[in-house]
Amino acid sequence: MSTQEERERLELLQGTLDLLILRTLIFGAQHGQGIARAIQQTSDDELLVEHGALYPALQRLEERGWISAKWGISSNNRKARFYSLTASGRKQLGKETTKWKRLTAAIGRILESEGG
Repeated sequence: MSTQEERERLELLQGTLDLLILRTLIFGAQHGQGIARAIQQTSDDELLVEHGALYPALQRLEERGWISAKWGISSNNRKARFYSLTASGRKQLGKETTKWKRLTAAIGRILESEGG
């Protein structure tokens, strides 16, 4: 990827990373690097999750009880923490998804308005 493309990547809005992590974990347990890679791939390389943002977000979600973590071995035979969505996290994912859909619809209406 060129430097220009890297600069043009979309930055995540506050709170978005939590939602994306919860959504990624709905498909099953994953280690941190796997979560970051899944977000990047699913967004067609538009979103890049930096480690400096990912691990504090995982810790925050775990403290809230929305995800749980346990040690395991990754596909490249390394020790890694695997994160799973909890029942509380699944419920929160539903709430956050509804909120983000409302927000994006409202922003879409503003951007499509004749005055904009």
